[in-house]
Amino acid sequence: MQTDGMSDAHKNVDGMPKFVTESTPSDADDSRKSTSEKLFVHLIISFRDLCKFTLFLPLGTLFVCFVSAYIFQPDEVHETHCRVYNVIPSISAITGVSPQRYLWRISIALHIGPRFVIAFVYNNYYRMLINELNDPVRKKRASRLLNVVYCLNLVEISALCGVTYISNKENYPLHEKVFILFMTSSLSYMLATLKLLKALQPNGPQTVQEDSSLRYKRAFFALSIASTVGLILFFMKHRFFCHDLAFSWFALCEYIVAFSNMGFHCTTMMDFPTEDFMIAKNANRYRKQQASISWKLD
Repeated sequence: MQTDGMSDAHKNVDGMPKFVTESTPSDADDSRKSTSEKLFVHLIISFRDLCKFTLFLPLGTLFVCFVSAYIFQPDEVHETHCRVYNVIPSISAITGVSPQRYLWRISIALHIGPRFVIAFVYNNYYRMLINELNDPVRKKRASRLLNVVYCLNLVEISALCGVTYISNKENYPLHEKVFILFMTSSLSYMLATLKLLKALQPNGPQTVQEDSSLRYKRAFFALSIASTVGLILFFMKHRFFCHDLAFSWFALCEYIVAFSNMGFHCTTMMDFPTEDFMIAKNANRYRKQQASISWKLD
């Protein structure tokens, strides 16, 4: 007998009413669609931390190679073709002996991947800034400069690979040529980058952070030019006149060049202070058709 108009099938075990909500096929489809379009982040790394990694990995490895080679292998790293007195070994010397050469090569192998990623990010970042220019003449000039900057950056990274894995003890003529290519592409890249920034911002940087980054870039470029001039002069003195300590001064200039190069590239941390490197699923829906790599969300 039903006293409340509700059958026993619609009551819980304790006699309380049981409310049944039936989901329609459209609701289930919408739920599955929402889940399939949801952004799933598998990995997110601070781009600033990635840049720190590319800086401190070779810097720390170079320090370890210098100290260990200087203490345990002084005769090998100070040896030159002139047989003159020498106190500072070159980078090629401390990374050309064993086991330092293996440590240095592993370091560069881990270092090169992020360097290519950073070069790719810079290329698309500058491309986005160029697309925002209204002056067609400035836009065309900046695009040409960007192509030069991007190519020089790739050549510099590739030359760094070559000068690392082609030892001066194994093939000195080729090592010397690749080193010259690295130096030329590095200095040219710095100069072209400064020219590009001038084309993008003819009235100067817009923020304090951009101004600091530009000042550091100029300072490291100037230091690289000065040390390169010294490097060439002392190398000529060592090669043709075999002056005492000429090779030591050459090696000192070489270290300054290396540190200046690292310093110039570490300004990336100032250019991308809050960006993240992310690997995610369903990120396609955030892209715009006209900019498949670098874009801004409305």
